[in-house]
Amino acid sequence: MPATTDSAEGDRRVGHRSRRIVAAGPQLMRAMNEQLMLEQVRTAGPVSRAELARISGLSKPTVAVALSNLERDGLVQVAGLRTGVRGPAAVLYEIRPEAGFVLGLDVGREFLRGALCDLSGAVRARASRRVHAASGQTRVKEMVSLADEMAATAGIRRSRLTQVVVGTPGVYDPERGALTMARNLPGWEKPGVVNELRQVFGRSTVLENDVNLAALAERDHGHGRDVSTFCFVHVGTGIGMGLVIDGRLHRGAHRAAGEIAFLPLGTTPGAPESEVRRHGELEAMASAAAVVRAARRGGIRGSASARRVFQAAQAGDATATAVVEEEARLVARAVAAIVAVLDPERIVLGGGIGRAPGFASRVAQALEAVAVVAPELRVSALGDDAVVDGCLAAGMERAWQTVLQRH
Repeated sequence: MPATTDSAEGDRRVGHRSRRIVAAGPQLMRAMNEQLMLEQVRTAGPVSRAELARISGLSKPTVAVALSNLERDGLVQVAGLRTGVRGPAAVLYEIRPEAGFVLGLDVGREFLRGALCDLSGAVRARASRRVHAASGQTRVKEMVSLADEMAATAGIRRSRLTQVVVGTPGVYDPERGALTMARNLPGWEKPGVVNELRQVFGRSTVLENDVNLAALAERDHGHGRDVSTFCFVHVGTGIGMGLVIDGRLHRGAHRAAGEIAFLPLGTTPGAPESEVRRHGELEAMASAAAVVRAARRGGIRGSASARRVFQAAQAGDATATAVVEEEARLVARAVAAIVAVLDPERIVLGGGIGRAPGFASRVAQALEAVAVVAPELRVSALGDDAVVDGCLAAGMERAWQTVLQRH
């Protein structure tokens, strides 16, 4: 029978058109079975044919044919034998790691970091280097150089990459094909930059906000694993937030959710008007550069940095302590605004300032005085690779879909 109909009488008319449900042909059924097997092996592997038949509801011969085709195409491989049970040893199957590769790159103002993993999620290479680029074009060249270095370490060519994810400050504007709000990186907002990235790394290259990616890494590997809704607040060279609601990253209608640098909390003395316009009121008051400015206003001389100010506060310096306490108060006010709107289960602090010793406890104390409720506050343990790990987490899902579609 070549086709089935909506009713025994024949086609059911909808307006002037008819609907037909066409039976799937053998080729389509075979492809669907193989995709189902890939998903099951990925989820449950290493797994035997008998287990796959039980999980999928397919017959054992159908499972055997699908696995044979997937093994021939280089998508699954034999992982070993299950012994020590009654009956003959069962052959176990797993995803072939070399079926796909994901590259993650974290583009920062001072450092460029990256990692490369295979389709099993195993990291094959990591690398980082200090940034020397003074333009978007030279920064892309540095990214290509680092990617080639990691590909060589992993023993593959860059052309074999299935998915590339770039973590960057700012927001990608698809209408302009360019980044916005990435002013800390000279030349990075020019429209030609994104096109050049996709020319060297492939048209499927994804650009994602770096703090959003750190939030994904926190969800999968850090303090977000046991909660459904949390905020990752990065405080360092810049200030930003990644928001996970019900386990999913929330980007907002214009992909600008989490740009808390622009919270209008009111400026303080010493915040340059140009900084406020370019980077937002909160970032002008509470970034690493603002900490240094406040320390100098307080009389701290010499070669200052936010790190040294925090170290001086730890050592008991009264001026540095006052600067750190004001920084904690500003961050607490920003977190209080987030809590009033979202009421998250947890706040995770990251970034060089967010992870500074003792800073989280100061923020928590200040938060209790201004927030409607005080969610649990934790310090990220993922360190400097948080954005890169988020790139890999986002890239793995995309790479997997690409593998399925190609097959």
